[in-house]
Amino acid sequence: MVNGPPSFTESTAFQRDSGKNCKAVAFSKDGSLFAWCNGQKVNVVNITTTELLHSFDLPKTVCLEFSPKNNVLATWQAYTTAKDGTAGVPNLQLQDLRTGKCLKSFIQRKQQNWCPCWADDESICARNVNNEVHFFENNNFNTIANKLHLQKVSDFVLSPGAQPTKVAVYVPGSKGAPSFVRLYQYPNFGGPQSALANKSFFKADKVTMLWNKKATAVLVVASTEVDKSGASYYGEQTLHYVAASGESAVVQLPKNGPIYDVAWSPNSVEFCAVYGFMPAKATVFNLKCDPVFDFGTGPRNAVYYSPHGHILVLAGFGNLRGQMEVWDVKNYKLISKPVASDSTYFAWCPDGEHIVTATCAPRLRVGNGYKIWHYTGSVLHCHEVPSEQEVWQVFWQPFLDGVFPERAVRYQAVPSELPRAEPRPAQAYRPPALRHKPAASSKLVSAWALLSPGCLQLGLTCVCVCVLLGRNVRALWGLEGCL
Repeated sequence: MVNGPPSFTESTAFQRDSGKNCKAVAFSKDGSLFAWCNGQKVNVVNITTTELLHSFDLPKTVCLEFSPKNNVLATWQAYTTAKDGTAGVPNLQLQDLRTGKCLKSFIQRKQQNWCPCWADDESICARNVNNEVHFFENNNFNTIANKLHLQKVSDFVLSPGAQPTKVAVYVPGSKGAPSFVRLYQYPNFGGPQSALANKSFFKADKVTMLWNKKATAVLVVASTEVDKSGASYYGEQTLHYVAASGESAVVQLPKNGPIYDVAWSPNSVEFCAVYGFMPAKATVFNLKCDPVFDFGTGPRNAVYYSPHGHILVLAGFGNLRGQMEVWDVKNYKLISKPVASDSTYFAWCPDGEHIVTATCAPRLRVGNGYKIWHYTGSVLHCHEVPSEQEVWQVFWQPFLDGVFPERAVRYQAVPSELPRAEPRPAQAYRPPALRHKPAASSKLVSAWALLSPGCLQLGLTCVCVCVLLGRNVRALWGLEGCL
């Protein structure tokens, strides 16, 4: 655990665990508690007092999650069955952090959506069980307080914020019937007439539902796995707006292509979408789904609002080169354009001033490490691990809203002892086995030179094609022979 800006020294609040099996970690929502599994036990410490609060004998835990008020720790282990085919033991445990006892255990076969969902005040907790949503009240998991039963409920999301809690549920279509998303207010689940809003649509194999911070509306990204028109490898996506007041609309996107990312502004009255075939467009919309500002096109596939909502980052990670655009949202003015090459992770610091980017395994197993930036483009801290080590996860310590005040936007880069990050130059592809050898000693080059003397350049081109095409090697060898 490392102290944040400006020191970046190793924290004395947490004693380093050097075990090789530390793969599950989690902070509480307010950042006061930290839990991790080291392959032997699940430990919980108080960050402020450095006190070890609990140690649970759950060595195979791979997922951890705190409840919003730090009363419960949820742990998940991979589900296994006995050799004779009998049902396995419960693998989802809910631990009481006040007493250290297990409140309840459930069987949860899939890792996807494994964790129960709590309202922010923990008055309600919900789980999706056999196409029903089961609700528990006040962390009493021995009694199901309410059920929401719809045919084949696939997913649900609880609204953030204060009571009353709202629930968005998704039911996939079947037998020619459309898919739909409905909004309910807990505990009013008495049939379709009790729904706050309903939005039905075709062309949906799965959806992503995003509540805004004030719980007044939901954005629904509906996706199909296959684009029947053949226009996109990524399937087909549509963006829908559903308000708790009953209004709904399809968000009209000016450019065809995939929807890469959507994010609500913390002010809950605007949202930004990144969409369209590359170079992708990015547009801010209001609650009427009308465009407010268009950022134009660029190499981007992700959008991140700062915690205060005054700064917006558009980025191109994954198969893009890590270019970022940092914008002042109030004036829609570009602040900086840093480049975080090979990044697989991005997160805002709760102070709204700093950013972390990281290259993590298993997405990338080489060049792992992380960088801490100021949003003006300065690299303040850089940590790279040795080539034989990997970075799996990077987190900021969370803080509750209001701890850090919003500061005025600055455009001049803050001072830094580190040089500005420059994009890595593109290099020719070399197989992993040859990357640490001189190019002249390449066995592929030597062998090909023997087969086609005087035509080394053509030979190298064919070798690259052979690597890419695999099964067509014989055809290419025949082509070389003819030449």
